[in-house]
Amino acid sequence: MGQRVITKNTLFYGDNLPVIREYLADETIDLIYLDPPFNSSRSYNVLYKDESGAEAEAQIVAFEDTWHWNQSTETQYRELVAGGDKLAQLLETLVAVIGRNQMMAYLVMMAARLIELHRILKPTGSLYLHCDPTASHYLKLILDMIFSAGNFQNEIVWQRTSSHNDVKRKYGDLSDTLLFYTKTQQYTFNVQYAPYSEEYVQNSYKFVDTDGRKYQSVDLRSPNPRPNLTYDYKGYKPHKNGWAVSLDRMKKLDEEGRLIFPKSNEGRIRIRKYLDEMQGVPMGNVWSDVKVIQAQAKERLGYPTQKPIALLERIIQASSNPGDVILDPFCGCGTAVHAAQKLDRIWVGIDITPLATALIKSRLYDAFKIEAKKDYDLIGEPTTLSDAKHLANQDRYQFQWWALGLIPARPYGGQAGSKTGKKGADKGIDGVMTFSDSTHDSDKRIIIQVKSGKVKSSDIRDLNGTVDREKNAVMGIFITLEPPSRNMELEAMEIGYYHSEGFNRDYPKIQILTIEQLLAGEKVKFPGTDTTLKQAPREFNQIKQQDLL
Repeated sequence: MGQRVITKNTLFYGDNLPVIREYLADETIDLIYLDPPFNSSRSYNVLYKDESGAEAEAQIVAFEDTWHWNQSTETQYRELVAGGDKLAQLLETLVAVIGRNQMMAYLVMMAARLIELHRILKPTGSLYLHCDPTASHYLKLILDMIFSAGNFQNEIVWQRTSSHNDVKRKYGDLSDTLLFYTKTQQYTFNVQYAPYSEEYVQNSYKFVDTDGRKYQSVDLRSPNPRPNLTYDYKGYKPHKNGWAVSLDRMKKLDEEGRLIFPKSNEGRIRIRKYLDEMQGVPMGNVWSDVKVIQAQAKERLGYPTQKPIALLERIIQASSNPGDVILDPFCGCGTAVHAAQKLDRIWVGIDITPLATALIKSRLYDAFKIEAKKDYDLIGEPTTLSDAKHLANQDRYQFQWWALGLIPARPYGGQAGSKTGKKGADKGIDGVMTFSDSTHDSDKRIIIQVKSGKVKSSDIRDLNGTVDREKNAVMGIFITLEPPSRNMELEAMEIGYYHSEGFNRDYPKIQILTIEQLLAGEKVKFPGTDTTLKQAPREFNQIKQQDLL
């Protein structure tokens, strides 16, 4: 399709580096937010251990954020240093000092992508890189080389929590870092405001109007001598410097009932400044008012590194305007995409995992009732049987997660975003769906198996045995790339049905669905309400600035 100017919301499945190079034209993006994966919970000793190229190909497995130095990293590193520019010198120095290890593999990966992100950013554009102290100091050096140190605007500290109960031999890790860079000095920026503190309101807004509005009494003296604003008003003399407003403005304020006249003409006229008309305190670079998503919050979707929508709303409102194009190249569960849709921006999301794109599609439908291909473009996911076979040949686990996303089902191992994308120990479970069959019983489970190779009748018997063995499991879904045999279909029929007491209906206990059928829109048959993926709250109105305060 070639590079282009994005004019429609677009979700890409794939590695963001080739996607950006192939699809996104120069200087077409207004704002980039990225929260790249990195296993910061691992110790520095592990991250800096020389791997000597012994590890297998570096790749993300589900949402596992670990990188390794290997032949692919070495090739990319050599391409980066071949230019001989300042970035090349920096990378060579870092390799010489810290070696070829996971940390350096991560930095090479990031450098290649930041070069491309700089290319596609408009001259008025901004980039926010979300990271933690594990690698932020290295990333800032790389950003200085690519964007220039003069275009560094802020290091924002997001205090995501107020305490840790595991602090023993160091201070608690309570914050993340956002590195804010711009393409040039002519960048978009809309000042954001935080609410006044309760103490400030109590001390400064001591008066209450007859209609209950809080206000403070402020003098009307000009801060500098203004002879043209020196006039008497209703017998009251001006300040030495003159009034702060013109005579016409003074009359207007008087008509609105905002002026406070002292009892004696010897005093000075003052003005009521109402609290509800104040924007608040201009936002600084320490953000402590946006809290991490609590476990029971409606917003939480089960993704382990999910960021609050309020955080992305602030960034998007500060550094873009309605109609601008927002890019998140590591979009995960789609918080930036969600916020951009809510704020009337055009968005571009990229993720390398099928589970992520499945989550985002579900989230967008739940929150905005919009669908892939109909309301936004979906590029890179298999759309034909041939595409599916190609993915299966490339990576059977990626195929498995993609196939689960067609239903959608959770990969076995827990919440969406779990690192356990692979089968449990000999349990024969690839994924799980859940549904509510009545208002009283606990959710029922549907066990999912995915096969990309040859299939046989014994696979159906094995799946039925797994269903019988698993707690609360009542049905099984067998997803196959290859067509099932007649004997497999007969085996599934002989197993029988699950009877729903709540709906007084029978449903096939074991259902065989081919990839071709799922691509054509075939659905799993079950009673009640699907509870597999937590629904994003429905959005009804565009957000307003005061909603963040």
